[in-house]
Amino acid sequence: MAMKRVASSAINAFASSGYLRSSSRFSRHYASSGSKKIVGVFYKGNEYASMNPNFLGCVEGGCGLREWLESKGHQYIVTDDKEGPDCELEKHMPDLHVLISTPFHPAYVTAERIKKAKNLQLLLTAGVGSDHIDLKAAAAAGLTVAEVTGSNVVSVAEDELMRILILVRNFLPGHHQVISGEWNVAGVAYRAYDLEGKTVGTVGCGRIGKLLLQRLKPFNCNLFYHDRVKMDPQLEKETGAKFEEDLDTMLPKCDIVVVNTPLTEKTRGMFDKDRIAKMKKGVLIVNNARGAIMDTQAVVDACSSGHIAGYSGDVWNPQPAPKDHPWRYMPNQAMTPHVSGTTIDAQLRYAAGVKDMLDRYFKGEDFPVQNYIVKAGELAPQYR
Repeated sequence: MAMKRVASSAINAFASSGYLRSSSRFSRHYASSGSKKIVGVFYKGNEYASMNPNFLGCVEGGCGLREWLESKGHQYIVTDDKEGPDCELEKHMPDLHVLISTPFHPAYVTAERIKKAKNLQLLLTAGVGSDHIDLKAAAAAGLTVAEVTGSNVVSVAEDELMRILILVRNFLPGHHQVISGEWNVAGVAYRAYDLEGKTVGTVGCGRIGKLLLQRLKPFNCNLFYHDRVKMDPQLEKETGAKFEEDLDTMLPKCDIVVVNTPLTEKTRGMFDKDRIAKMKKGVLIVNNARGAIMDTQAVVDACSSGHIAGYSGDVWNPQPAPKDHPWRYMPNQAMTPHVSGTTIDAQLRYAAGVKDMLDRYFKGEDFPVQNYIVKAGELAPQYR
């Protein structure tokens, strides 16, 4: 019961915080009166669903929305079945009003699906990153697309730092030795290094990139960042990070490259064979952004040749990754499923954000300006 009160108070506190201030910069989007059909697509919690009452991001948790929505007379359907013409999601596309999805188990909202969804008004991402939606088709159809901006940035930045250390210290071979009953110090030590003094560059320096640089500062690294715009001069001074306007100038300097840019038409396949070849031999790469930013086979080839000495991330193309995805089997990898942004703390924040936006939608109120990805036919700047 105490755990449930923690979840409830966290959601209410987040929903009433300054983070959720509305803005009049965008025109209002009004929901028509009456009961709405809302569909949520999440990953299954299975046997883990009952182990933590704050585990809201799974099918069973349903973002903590069911009791509230049904008390207001709305229909709420939750599923993990999202692929193929006969999947559960496809059955509900023609008459749903709101679709909630998550980057961790994305419902791919194609132009074809949008065309079928005659009643669809609102697409919400429980988390950050809405590239699973055909944003141009959504804009053309007059839909609103929004996400819970900032809800899991700390979670992802912490995860990136962990992955950097796992790669730098060559952690995984030692862990595998313990599991298999072996003891071979040389098999780990021959390529284990200190993080101190290494050059780290982040490709993209939004909320997550800035938090990562702040967390790297105490390690006495040489820090670089590449982005469309320079960060605040005070933060740049505090972190000691140097701006590189040209990506291909920054990459050869870096011992470690962290990908923190959204997936757009410009960044899709950004790291192809030629760009990877410009990096240092033995570079370490962390990518918690999106799998499609990388050329899948180019990463496999570079890991196999040793040009990439270590690759770690939690994002794949597509998701969930098929069993034969080559990143599962390439050498020098420390991959996981897409988990970095769905910690319990992050789930509480993005569940609260989704509830707040639904409440505003029902009332015909604006969302927080930073949450909009598509509004009134316009895409947010990072997706243009």
